[in-house]
Amino acid sequence: MCALPYENYIFDLYGTLVDIHTDEDNPAAWAALARFYSYYGAIYTPEELQEAYRRLTEERTAGCRGLRRDSHEAFPEIEIEEVFLALFTQKGADADLTLAVHAGQFFRAMTTEYLRLYDGTLEMLQMLRRKGARLYLLSNAQAIFTAYEMRALGLDKVFDAVYLSSSCGCKKPDLRFFNLLLEEHHLDPARSIMTGNDAACDIAGAKAAGLATLYVHSNISPREPLPDADFVMTEIDMKKMGELLSNTSVK
Repeated sequence: MCALPYENYIFDLYGTLVDIHTDEDNPAAWAALARFYSYYGAIYTPEELQEAYRRLTEERTAGCRGLRRDSHEAFPEIEIEEVFLALFTQKGADADLTLAVHAGQFFRAMTTEYLRLYDGTLEMLQMLRRKGARLYLLSNAQAIFTAYEMRALGLDKVFDAVYLSSSCGCKKPDLRFFNLLLEEHHLDPARSIMTGNDAACDIAGAKAAGLATLYVHSNISPREPLPDADFVMTEIDMKKMGELLSNTSVK
């Protein structure tokens, strides 16, 4: 087993390991979701349903802290299934949380234009694992979407632990989110590195938590200046990422 420069490797998901594009303004998706709700007695026009969704999510996020909405996840710090349940109950429909989760997943499928691993992602993670790395995921994401998307992509058994913001009530760059992972798994920040594609959420947040950082500018990175990270990649290249993360001579 080769020595690694770090013990703990923490990754963002979307835009770092996974390429995704969603469009929550797609009229066809709202029409299909309105039809789904009508099956259970919750009658909406597509426009009425979209407006109710907007209102309910904004009510729930009114007190949440965050710098921006994420490109793949508009409201990552709340449990979005509660919104889909409220869309049933405010129309008097008899629905439970299981049905609400199914409605949310149906909507996610309808609004996702593509979902795929970046080339070489699994190989890079498996290489780190073979060399003795402990792998963690820290993502601004909805559990009812991301847990299933990770399974579909073959990532569900890769990590030692997965932390999703919707389940924790806070999101990057909130220091509480980073500390939750560090404290629950007794990780030494000085022996840990965060890899992500967002300068504010991933890199600034990780630096505040005392972690080393690798920034990768991907196709869905926010438009912002390159951050002051320990390592900077200007494009997605999993072979290079693996080399930077595993090479003891560059620490």
